[in-house]
Amino acid sequence: MRNRRVAVLVYDGLCMFEFASAAEVFGLDRPEAGQDWYRFETASISGRPIRTQFGGRMQADAGLARLQSAGTIIIPGWSDAHAPVPCALADALRSAHRRGSRLLSICSGVFVLAATGLLDGKRATTHWRYADILRQRHPAIEVDPDVLYVDNGRILTSAGSAAGLDLCLHLVRRDYGSEKANLVARRLVIAPHRDGGQAQFVQRPVAPRPRDALSPLLDHIRRHLDQPHPVRALAARVNMSERTFLRRFKEATGTSPGHWLTDARLQHACELLERTGLGMDEVARRSGFGTAMTLRHHFRNRLGTNPGGYRRRFAASRGP
Repeated sequence: MRNRRVAVLVYDGLCMFEFASAAEVFGLDRPEAGQDWYRFETASISGRPIRTQFGGRMQADAGLARLQSAGTIIIPGWSDAHAPVPCALADALRSAHRRGSRLLSICSGVFVLAATGLLDGKRATTHWRYADILRQRHPAIEVDPDVLYVDNGRILTSAGSAAGLDLCLHLVRRDYGSEKANLVARRLVIAPHRDGGQAQFVQRPVAPRPRDALSPLLDHIRRHLDQPHPVRALAARVNMSERTFLRRFKEATGTSPGHWLTDARLQHACELLERTGLGMDEVARRSGFGTAMTLRHHFRNRLGTNPGGYRRRFAASRGP
């Protein structure tokens, strides 16, 4: 990575969570990461102070001209999915991209990138509630609402607010490698299974309805991960036919019971590896995988590592 300057766009109505996510990853001094960490700055459309989402005021470091010298430009949301994107901003982003800058959007920030035309013919994502709007307004973009982020090389997009952290960590991993990305993830207390390999492709892990009838069932499964959970028994527990149960489960979680159960067991196994000195057979038994061989198989398939390697990486680096 030759240009470590990261410029974050700030604008009236600035989405503060998205901005703070980028600032947390790229803006903090991290002496433990070495001397060549990112150089963080902000740029506004006019160069004048802006008013944030909750009424605060912020003075940007510079105007749009600063984008031309940035290696990475981040658009942390946008004031409104229907708000027009100023021509000067779209032109500045296109110019910076031609010069070699990477463009990254978080959540609704994808509408700014879409306005440049640079996403046409490419795959992109955004918060699920904006996916249909993005498809209708920009039919040339391949919208994928079921992933946490999409990396097209020099154009990257993320889903809802928290997924912006996943994308920022992904970029750190690209630039500095897994060790430093994992160091930042631990500081942020982010679940390791969301930050690497194929585990980024998580389909709606949170039920769309807070009072969904399946919530008590999911809690029950989490408390008894070491036990078998055949679909027939789960369906009977909530008084549904198997066919109805499978449909409702997919609606509530975005995935199948088997896939959800494997993810829940992996998460529990990760916690045991981090917090205890249990042997692999006992970790496998308590998390529901049965044998250490099965545990290793799922670690390799989902997390791209093995249980021993995971324990050495994370348990050894536990901090206060």
